Amino acid sequence: MNIVASILLFGPQTEGQESNPIMSFLPLILIMVVFYFFFIRPQMKKAKDQRKYREALKKGDKIITIGGIHGKIVDVKDATFMIEVEGGVKLEIEKSAVVMDSSQIGLTK
Repeated sequence: MNIVASILLFGPQTEGQESNPIMSFLPLILIMVVFYFFFIRPQMKKAKDQRKYREALKKGDKIITIGGIHGKIVDVKDATFMIEVEGGVKLEIEKSAVVMDSSQIGLTK
């Protein structure tokens, strides 16, 4: 941590010293690495898990949509589900509208 702190705290070198171009880009590179590991990579993993979950859904599974509609899958198509909600009403929804689990929308199972 001392190296990172010294790089960030000390400004550009004086005229008598040669500046290393890699050292001037090091803080930017470190920020990009941190961004990747803490923001981009977890988001990609979450999207991959959601895609797998939606692909594994089958007829008879109970789901919750992003809008909070609870239903049971009665038909599976390429990009949509036909779900049955309370009262026997059938709705056709996009697969992307299905929440992975109820904790994503603040509900408990």
